[in-house]
Amino acid sequence: MDFALILASISFLMAVGWGPVLMRILRRYKIGKRIRIDGPSGHRVKMGTPTMGGLMIVVPVVLITLALNLYNLLGRTMIGRSILVPLGVMLAYAVIGAVDDLAGVRGVRRGEGLSARRKLLVEIPLTLGVAVVMKVLPMQFAGQVGVPGIHRAVELGWAWVPIAAFVILGSANAVNLTDGLDGLAGIIVASAFAGYGVIALLQGQVHLVHFCFTVVGASFAFLWYNAHPAQMFMGDTGSLALGATLGTVALMTGQWLLLPVVALIPVAETLSVVLQVLYFKYTRRKFGRGRRLFKMSPLHHHFELLGWSETQVVQRFWLVELLAVMAGVALALW
Repeated sequence: MDFALILASISFLMAVGWGPVLMRILRRYKIGKRIRIDGPSGHRVKMGTPTMGGLMIVVPVVLITLALNLYNLLGRTMIGRSILVPLGVMLAYAVIGAVDDLAGVRGVRRGEGLSARRKLLVEIPLTLGVAVVMKVLPMQFAGQVGVPGIHRAVELGWAWVPIAAFVILGSANAVNLTDGLDGLAGIIVASAFAGYGVIALLQGQVHLVHFCFTVVGASFAFLWYNAHPAQMFMGDTGSLALGATLGTVALMTGQWLLLPVVALIPVAETLSVVLQVLYFKYTRRKFGRGRRLFKMSPLHHHFELLGWSETQVVQRFWLVELLAVMAGVALALW
């Protein structure tokens, strides 16, 4: 654990130093955020703020993780090589997110990026492939699930593969929906990774502990520039990459059943969108005019329109997330 905390500090310093360089690059090529017209009016001042800031997290995490695991990656043991899975997922989803961000800035659908259907056409086969690789490789807890109160992992066999793909895909898009306020996604993701880092520590998965806290350190560095008022946005480059990686880490610990607890805020954000859409369609079919369950979704915009300031929403959501992470770790110990 002491080395994991040192890694978090190193990752933080690397990312903080890389941040200004990245911002200059993004400004030079005019890769700035476009704000939804139908979003809260207070967000329109953020128009043009550099996006794709997720690269500030991804680059240090990749460099540090590869450096630390180089010896094991070249050896015969699978203990070191297993870390290639979350690392590969992070890189793959960062590429998808970067394409989406660039499409939102310069594509036909400016401000919106790629359509959900086009992204799913790539994400679904990708996540299924990752799940199959995890099942085929002799990885701890692959094909299994930990259940609170049962002190032995439950074997699911090949039925685990589609479930694992859904966990990764769902986690990626949940964090993506959470990324809507200054500092929100970064602090929520850092807390969730810290929680799974502790769970991995209790299981003796040293490489995974190091990886989780490397992500935590880089996420804290990103928050240095993303704190309100944000100088840089995470973009889909970061939110998709971090969300998918979080789901992968949860699968590697076998405690993916606890992901809705550990990642309570992203799950709540996703449910608010789903419920909003379903309720709108139901009321339009029943009454001839769609009604909204929330003032706006995702959930953080609902609270903004209730009168909470952006900073209040972020801090209060983070407090709830911290309690959820502690509950998730406690359930993993049960």
